Amino acid sequence: MVVEVKPKEVDYDALALRVFLKAIELIGGPRALFEYRNLTWVPSLMEASYAVVLKYEAMKTDDEIAEFLGLTKQTVRNMLSADPELVMMKLKGELESGEVKVHTAGGLAKKAYEEVKKGNDYVSFVAYLCEEYIKKPMEAAESGQPAATCPDIGLVWPVYVLKAIKGMDFPVDESKKGELKERLKGIKVKEIAAEELVDKIEFPIKSPAELLHKLAAAVKGG
Repeated sequence: MVVEVKPKEVDYDALALRVFLKAIELIGGPRALFEYRNLTWVPSLMEASYAVVLKYEAMKTDDEIAEFLGLTKQTVRNMLSADPELVMMKLKGELESGEVKVHTAGGLAKKAYEEVKKGNDYVSFVAYLCEEYIKKPMEAAESGQPAATCPDIGLVWPVYVLKAIKGMDFPVDESKKGELKERLKGIKVKEIAAEELVDKIEFPIKSPAELLHKLAAAVKGG
């Protein structure tokens, strides 16, 4: 009897999130996100995590990855061409300056991916830390308290967004706009309510990474 062995399907969203969390762990954990308060690079780190997973797990081309993430092909190339070891050597200086480059985010994501593939991601531990650091401000926001009572809510907004959309099916089209706004209620992206930014972004939204990218772009666009 011949037994057909089917290849195991990979949940790319889940793997990208594991890589993202491992990358946060590599820079010192969620506490580091609060220490480096001028950082604006976390969305790039999430995009880089997706880029690495799509490249090495889904075998996507640079063009396909760029289209999926809503980035230029050159940006994707910069992410994927980074040397993880060299990036780790210069990472602290860039973190302290708050000017982490796309290239550096890519190298960090590649290093995190290598660790995850070795089984060194400790997802539950990192997820627990994230929960502890964001639990109080999220609870305040969900209870309808003013943003002033949630001073940290704009600091690591991508983490809040990822927590808020957990379990939501992608792609998200126009028909799910109301649900998305409700999930993002109480979250601020650089002092702007995330639910207001939803009105400024184009649908459909293909992935969590693309949502982070579009929210960041909406802030820059005013």
